[in-house]
Amino acid sequence: MEAPSGAHAHGALRRTDLAEDPIAQFRAWLAEADTVGVPFANAIALATADADGAPSVRHVLLRGVESEGFIFYTNHASRKGRELADNPRAAFTVLWRELDRQVCVRGRVHEIPGEASDAYFATRPREAQIGAWASRQSEALANREELEHHLIEATERFTDAEVPRPSFWGGYLLAPDHVEFWQGRQFRLHDRFGYIRETDDWRIERLSP
Repeated sequence: MEAPSGAHAHGALRRTDLAEDPIAQFRAWLAEADTVGVPFANAIALATADADGAPSVRHVLLRGVESEGFIFYTNHASRKGRELADNPRAAFTVLWRELDRQVCVRGRVHEIPGEASDAYFATRPREAQIGAWASRQSEALANREELEHHLIEATERFTDAEVPRPSFWGGYLLAPDHVEFWQGRQFRLHDRFGYIRETDDWRIERLSP
């Protein structure tokens, strides 16, 4: 699909503009997206696959960018949780349309320690904490009333008490082995650079658009 008139008007991306580490480069671009007010700048399209290789994708919110990789949270019994248990590799793409940029990441995924998930869960609004208990994520529902019944049960269960993290809910870290940064340019001649992990270092190469 061709871009509308006036698109791809942002500046070039050069090798000299890039950090030597893709995590540092991602943080810099994410900070720019936040600065210009990109809505939900931390929303990523996360792709997983089951044991047979059948893929699925959905949007989730990126909740941490650490030196080891990228952190998100979900119900371990959800479709993506089950797929990650069977096939612990994933990929995601984030699009910052206002900056005409996207980043594509792929790598291995593992659960983060329970204490780290506990700490994050404690920062969530109480309603979201109760919602985590109420939702049997990805399971079929007979109707909306069934979900609301689960919510009432969870609310009553934790009346006048702190809401603990459910054992079936927690965080994952995607440790990248390939990260690609894409800057839109006119006439589909975009600037693309890939970071490829090589043991403890990264090789950076320009990619044809």
